[in-house]
Amino acid sequence: MNKQPLDGVTVLDFGQVYNGPYCGFLLAQSGARVIKVESLQGETLRARGDSSPASYPFANLNTNKECITLNIKKQDAREIIKKLATKVDVLIQNFAPGTMEKFGLGPEQLRKLNPRLIYAMSTGYGASDGPYKDYLGMDLTLQAMSGTMSVTGEEDGPPLKTPAAFADFIAGTHLYSGIVSALYARAQTGEGTAIDISMQDCVFPTLATAIGSYYFKGEPLPRAGSRHPAKALSPYNVYEAQDGHVAIICIREGHWRNFCAAIDQPELADNPDFKNMQTRSKNIDKVDDLVNAWTKQYSRQEITSRCQQHGVICAPVQTIPETVEDPHMIARGSLQKFDHSGLGEISLFQTPIRFTNLEPPTIKPVEQLGQSTQKVLREFLELTEDELMSLRKTEAI
Repeated sequence: MNKQPLDGVTVLDFGQVYNGPYCGFLLAQSGARVIKVESLQGETLRARGDSSPASYPFANLNTNKECITLNIKKQDAREIIKKLATKVDVLIQNFAPGTMEKFGLGPEQLRKLNPRLIYAMSTGYGASDGPYKDYLGMDLTLQAMSGTMSVTGEEDGPPLKTPAAFADFIAGTHLYSGIVSALYARAQTGEGTAIDISMQDCVFPTLATAIGSYYFKGEPLPRAGSRHPAKALSPYNVYEAQDGHVAIICIREGHWRNFCAAIDQPELADNPDFKNMQTRSKNIDKVDDLVNAWTKQYSRQEITSRCQQHGVICAPVQTIPETVEDPHMIARGSLQKFDHSGLGEISLFQTPIRFTNLEPPTIKPVEQLGQSTQKVLREFLELTEDELMSLRKTEAI
């Protein structure tokens, strides 16, 4: 039986909400043993209840983890964390800057106890230096600070955030990659390290097109809705269909010629207003009107099929109900159906990281709050029932 790549790696996961828990999810799906550490009330999303908007992300991000409770405000619990830190390979946390250090559980303190420990943290602006290092940060404020919101929205409208919590999830992905890199380095040197991931650093590269457009034009660009940030590509937009919308983009002249063929108007390829990207960009409104006139006649499926057949980049704008039933993702095993106590049948996502001839582990539902506390503490610290009872009485666990 093939082992997952991180089989044998043990992780203490103090992750909260999306950022840290997604990193822990990826580690668990790569075969690591992930022990989720929560307060006695439960991690932020769990504490919001079994039937709430938070229930779905919590159920998905914390599959395949062992759940234990430790009251970090109690000295007994802090001592347990210190002891566990000597037994595990990785600790991840995305608390507000300075939280763990305040309790004597920062990277310097724990790595003195275990030099092989990989202490991985993600904060809004990085924990090591810089004028923002103590700022609190969440996905919304990182979309604001990074410049993402300033270029999102309609030209005559206000800055907008995307409902996709991409800043949180891209930071969790970078945290995961930092851990895997550190594990590889430790295999060569025997030494662990501290990892400092800034959400702002992670978001910045995603603005490459908008920043490139700014440098090219020499001035900030107005928001462009779904058009190219510099309006330098056309067609590049969301267009109307009989049953919704489709997204179409032509980034090469060949794509434009293919599109003209797809709509049975090949002569448009030689029209002086549309003959190349530069002229189409100057006549962007004409291009969008032309494309809309065609797409309005058909369904999203008809448009997508026709474009794909002719080598044009196109996709339907799917609704959330359609997305959770996406046949391609279900066929790949990227979405799997589960019954949730509060939400009914839901689609849970599988890890995007795939290896040839190695299936991801089976998704296991999230454990109850503190379900594995006694099992983990007996196994790692050899605590007796009397010792566990004493810890419960002092509310350390």
